[in-house]
Amino acid sequence: MSPPPAESLAGPGGHRGRDGLFVLNMHRNFTGVTATAAAVAQRQLERYDLRIVGRPLPSCPQPISFWQAVRASRDRPPGKKFHIWHVRRNPEMQAGIFARDILRLPIRLVFTSAAQRRHSAWPRWLIARMDAVIATTPEAAKYVAGVRAIAPHGVDTDRFHPAPSRSQAWAATGYPGTAGIAAIGRIRPEKGTDRFVAAMIEALPRLPGHTALVIGKAAPEHGGFLAGLKAQVAAAGLEARILFPGEIGPEAMPGLVRGLSLLVALPRYEGYGVTPLEAMASGVPFVASGAGWFETFSGGGAAGLVVPDGDPGLAAAQCVALLSDAGRHDAMAGAARARAVDHFSVAAEAEAVNAVYEALWSEG
Repeated sequence: MSPPPAESLAGPGGHRGRDGLFVLNMHRNFTGVTATAAAVAQRQLERYDLRIVGRPLPSCPQPISFWQAVRASRDRPPGKKFHIWHVRRNPEMQAGIFARDILRLPIRLVFTSAAQRRHSAWPRWLIARMDAVIATTPEAAKYVAGVRAIAPHGVDTDRFHPAPSRSQAWAATGYPGTAGIAAIGRIRPEKGTDRFVAAMIEALPRLPGHTALVIGKAAPEHGGFLAGLKAQVAAAGLEARILFPGEIGPEAMPGLVRGLSLLVALPRYEGYGVTPLEAMASGVPFVASGAGWFETFSGGGAAGLVVPDGDPGLAAAQCVALLSDAGRHDAMAGAARARAVDHFSVAAEAEAVNAVYEALWSEG
């Protein structure tokens, strides 16, 4: 393979990765991990001449390939003894270990861990070979070694913000009805998509004008699961009110979220969970299971409601009660926005991550 032209390695302003920071994104789908990586990288661009490696991240410089990153990492960055490669998934850890230990490049590997359970054997082996680990929560920190900092994922509160008129924002989405409820994420049992559908089948007859959206993609192995959900909706006669629009691109997501009246997240397991934060920043309360970090997000019920065990019946009751009380809904919407801004901004996350980089570089 012929080497890439020198200009293709230039970062913003024509620099060749002079700050020594590379953010790897090697997953073909846009996931919650992708969204958090993009939000942090966008903030880091204000400070570093970073490079994206692998696949694009929204509002970030065009990515370079792994081999371009290898070439750009051969020499030490000015004033530093090594580059930093920030990795967040198994393939990225593997690529980084290969570059550092087999190719002997002057790099250090920083890994972000959100899992709130014991990793399986292969990820544990990979994580043990990281130079620094950042945990998203104190709970996640219990399951990994080498934790340098706890940095909760944040939300871009400029990009996700309340609409001047929620009803107009909902109308602009083009979906039917006068108000919207949504579950956002991969369609599979672990994400509790079936719980959401069951809750909406119970709740919507008591919520005139509301439309429920199941936003996300089902992998081929979950095609039967998705078909079963659609069959349940049809049997309930709610095909016109519970819709499956599929995956929605990151560019369109903020506009859709700010048009919602409620975000519902009922996963059986979640390492952290970003969609409630995006809703909160948009002035949208949430109803959620006790997975992820949702209890902390809720602020004791000020910004969202947590349902024990993600019970669909209880979730339906909470949705109906909240959406039937305009005063309570308005108060929670305001509290959700304030809590996102005050406690879960991506700016704070980026600063915490940057501090880990700077500590590594200072140690040499």
